[in-house]
Amino acid sequence: MDTNQQLNYLLNYLIDERQENIEIPENVIQKRNLLRSLMNVRPAIPIDEEFLKVQDEYLTNEILSKNLVGVDDIDEVKGKLMLWQGDITDLKVDAIVNAANSKLLGCFIPMHNCIDNVIHSASGIQLRLECDKIMKVQNKDEGIGKAKITNGYNLASKHVIHTVGPAIPQNSKPSELDCKRLASCYRSCLDIASQYNLKSIAFCCISTGVFNFPQKMAAEIAVKTVNDYLDSNESSLEHVIFNVFVDEDYLIYKNLLFGD
Repeated sequence: MDTNQQLNYLLNYLIDERQENIEIPENVIQKRNLLRSLMNVRPAIPIDEEFLKVQDEYLTNEILSKNLVGVDDIDEVKGKLMLWQGDITDLKVDAIVNAANSKLLGCFIPMHNCIDNVIHSASGIQLRLECDKIMKVQNKDEGIGKAKITNGYNLASKHVIHTVGPAIPQNSKPSELDCKRLASCYRSCLDIASQYNLKSIAFCCISTGVFNFPQKMAAEIAVKTVNDYLDSNESSLEHVIFNVFVDEDYLIYKNLLFGD
């Protein structure tokens, strides 16, 4: 199948599964957006192996068409710490960190721009299915400050480490407990990386999006926690990347890491 045939197959499968009358657009970009939207809203239910085969071929080609970034491509380095600005799904590392919610199943809002949605959309249907298995075994919501590891599936990264950060109400300041829980997110992810003998991990800016944690305070906690962990623990990690997307976060981390 060529790309258009793959998209048509995947869309028809998901539309038939929903038993809805959804018109497939002619435009390739609109088709891709519809596919992502249908993937976003799909519950964690079994799926046909042929669908996964076609989906994997499509998503893998999509990832490989991007300018993937490995640790050797990152210029801003201080010891084991690295700073890189861009889409976290472009990183070819052992693990990327996903800022998840307590259900740990990904974002169900079609085309939402949160990192949870972006990672699940690029990884494929299997990521939600694996998260669902983890949560059914756990039989309760994921705790704030905890973390779980999954495969990366169609991502350039081998694994995804999912962590739930503290949510700060609008017009409120983080409490001491919120700060401790955010630090715990970083330590939990680093513990898992060491347990799995990973060499590289990329952190997103946990809790600073819709969870409202102030960016500068969050960055200070992140850098201090990672530095303290690496100083105090035997770890397999050789590269810890602080991945930022917006310019404001980039400037904050640049000053924290290289300002002196």
